Amino acid sequence: MADYYTWLKAAHVAAALLFVSGVIATSLTLALLSTMPQGSQQFIAGILRYDQWVTVPAIITVWAIGTGLAVSGAWFGQGWLNAKLGFVVLLSGLHGIQSGRLRRIAAGASPATSRSLPLVLVAAIAIAVLAVAKP
Repeated sequence: MADYYTWLKAAHVAAALLFVSGVIATSLTLALLSTMPQGSQQFIAGILRYDQWVTVPAIITVWAIGTGLAVSGAWFGQGWLNAKLGFVVLLSGLHGIQSGRLRRIAAGASPATSRSLPLVLVAAIAIAVLAVAKP
């Protein structure tokens, strides 16, 4: 059983890294779009493809494996998991908002400067600390 748990936890962490990298990439793109030349459509299309093929499957994997790990560890109701879930919900929602904004920009909407990167970084650090320390 310990071997199975270790592999699930490793898959969960790998998926979380891919998910957070995708949210960071989208945050940086949105922050820099107002400074980029008008012909940045190929770059935006590339970020959207990364989001579709890497970030979205990663978030689905994070939620699926994370739920399984929490059930197997009987962690629901523990304060550290509730706090971690709050940050994961925050990042998940932010990802949805950012993806929608990027799709609208790709469709011709005017880019507005985004300042969500500090929030993403704080949430990712909090998630890591809560998952490892389980305070």
